[in-house]
Amino acid sequence: MATASLAVAATSAAAELKLMVATDPSGSRELLTARYHDIAISLQAVLGQPVRVERSTVFAEVLRSTRTAEFDIYIVPPHVAASALAHKYELVGVTGKPETFVLVARPGIGSVAQLAQRKIHLAQQDSLYAYMAKGLLNESGGSLTAAKEVRYERTSGAGLVAVQLGLFDATVTRKAEYDEWIKTQNGNKAEVLIESKPVPGGLTLVVNKSMPENLRQKLTAWAAGNAPMDLGLGRMQATSDKAMYQYVGGLGHFTPLQLPGVTRVTAQQAAELMRQGAQMVDVRSEKEFNARRIPGAVLASYIEKSAKDTTFNASLDDFSAVDALDKNRPVIFACNGAECWKSYKASKTAVARGFKTVYWLRGGLPEWEELNFQTARN
Repeated sequence: MATASLAVAATSAAAELKLMVATDPSGSRELLTARYHDIAISLQAVLGQPVRVERSTVFAEVLRSTRTAEFDIYIVPPHVAASALAHKYELVGVTGKPETFVLVARPGIGSVAQLAQRKIHLAQQDSLYAYMAKGLLNESGGSLTAAKEVRYERTSGAGLVAVQLGLFDATVTRKAEYDEWIKTQNGNKAEVLIESKPVPGGLTLVVNKSMPENLRQKLTAWAAGNAPMDLGLGRMQATSDKAMYQYVGGLGHFTPLQLPGVTRVTAQQAAELMRQGAQMVDVRSEKEFNARRIPGAVLASYIEKSAKDTTFNASLDDFSAVDALDKNRPVIFACNGAECWKSYKASKTAVARGFKTVYWLRGGLPEWEELNFQTARN
């Protein structure tokens, strides 16, 4: 990992704690004044153990490190924190207030669908801006892979300027940045196509769950005090609310909200359709189907090898089990919820293969169970 490392000498024999501070060069002011060596000294004084601080702007590597639990503590942007929280870490505090991001396009581009074969300008690859761009497009049925060109730069403001000058067709930026920028424009230079839900602002502090409880309590007290502000990190507020991080973590991984040619249904609607004769089709694996399923569903596993993207290459997947179904009977495809792409791909492919009536239970088995509907198992 391309990082800068600062170790603080210790007189004790206690094990060294590793801290990763990841900074986004396209995030403008974040951590410009942070004193990394002093952060290590401050934490060592509080925790009573040597602390090694590493800092990085290479988010692909930092994200990978959260999955392998390489650091005891992370102070990172929210999309990195979301990954850590899904892999052995717990939430301690956050320095910023919730904020939203917007997908902005040149006037005359009225929808995400019209961005296909257009030019998109984004901040650094794997930065929060780029992460939000992929997620916002994905939620709306678009894809970065459908763009004619995607240009990544190390500054967020360049995207708005590029759109203003007509060099690029769209960009993603913080809503607050867009609001300030639009005030300076004479005439409408860009339009908001999509606005995200609120996401955590600033930087987030997470800690490995394996850290002893007494050390976690000391770290929580440190975060709630004046030290983060004094050290240039910003005022940190204690929090245990993971909802916004779960939203961030799902962006780019969740299936779109709609699918042309397919009717998306709720679990309640699916149950009624089954009573009317529609066939529930479970496209998960046989093992998952045997363990727990919707009563009356048939197994038709969709063997997925293509990318989890709206522009997936169906020729890479095995659709044969679904292809064997009656194409004249209404079908409802379901799998393991909104983050499971098998039912999305099966629904889209079924329409292309001539199925007459296709329904998509996007929420899948989890939504069915949330309503306390009966399940079956072998």
